[in-house]
Amino acid sequence: MIEAPPAPNTENFAAQYESRHMSKPEMKNPRTTRVADLKPGQYADGSPLHDVQYLECKLILKTDEFSSPAGFRKYGKLVAQAAKECGVGFDTSAAKGARPAIREVMFLDSEDFRLYNNAFILRRRVRFEDGFAADEPEVVFKFRHPDQQQAAEVDVRPNLPGDYRIKFKAEALPLKDRLGGYRLLFSHNVQFPLSHAPKEGDRMAMARLAEVFPALKVLKASKTDRVSLVNQTIVEEVLQDLGTLDFGKGVTADANVALWRTRGEHLPLVGEFAYQVKFKRREDVHDKARERCAKFFIRLQQIGHAWIFLGATKTGMVYRLNGNPPQSHE
Repeated sequence: MIEAPPAPNTENFAAQYESRHMSKPEMKNPRTTRVADLKPGQYADGSPLHDVQYLECKLILKTDEFSSPAGFRKYGKLVAQAAKECGVGFDTSAAKGARPAIREVMFLDSEDFRLYNNAFILRRRVRFEDGFAADEPEVVFKFRHPDQQQAAEVDVRPNLPGDYRIKFKAEALPLKDRLGGYRLLFSHNVQFPLSHAPKEGDRMAMARLAEVFPALKVLKASKTDRVSLVNQTIVEEVLQDLGTLDFGKGVTADANVALWRTRGEHLPLVGEFAYQVKFKRREDVHDKARERCAKFFIRLQQIGHAWIFLGATKTGMVYRLNGNPPQSHE
């Protein structure tokens, strides 16, 4: 059992970060060109490269309004407004009366942030219900990079006897320095229940992790290198479902808004609005649906510009808590 760590110093953290990265909204038409196809390739065992099958659009938000569930509902009204203006359906019936879900999130890395500085992320997440763990903890290992080909060519598959699930996502975020556009990160993920992880050996040793996740062998860890809780911070995620967006042509996405705060002290770290589209083939996403999706993403930035926190990701905020930001690919 991991005890709650000392509270990180988050006073004025968001305001200081914003002053370096925030600018006035810029109203531009969204880029709607299709992402280039992957070049043919295969992993060491001859398996073909994984291809993107998810599009997840994310807006990182300030925490000012998220002091109660009313803040989630307030942002939901902006989502409804943007959807209406862009001709996007927004069905909130399934989310009416839904209570926020609680999840606990922990990131593990070496003292010098060797994983994150090389575009790897290792986290553990568990959902809580009525104060108790409702599911088995889930391990997520990912390689996230702006270069789609590079992300695809990293084989994130674990060396495990049990089942695991691959998710390869294109993640859309606002531009780093201004509103009114978007950039893409490609997140190549594998996830599995904690019970599927090997029980023998030192799970926190970098050398042992490289045996479980062969992609980490490029980091060349010594026998004494270990991972620990990043910045001694356990995140409590408060997640509120808002409804389902319908971009037409059979393309729908569940939308939610979340607050990340420190466990125990409940110091707010960052908020996020997100929606995700799943598809089997890129061709399944019709051009009109893709255009509506991009238009909605841009319009929500514009009408909700006062909420937006530029140049950040949720993971990046946790890594930056104690000062010097690591060199990341985000």
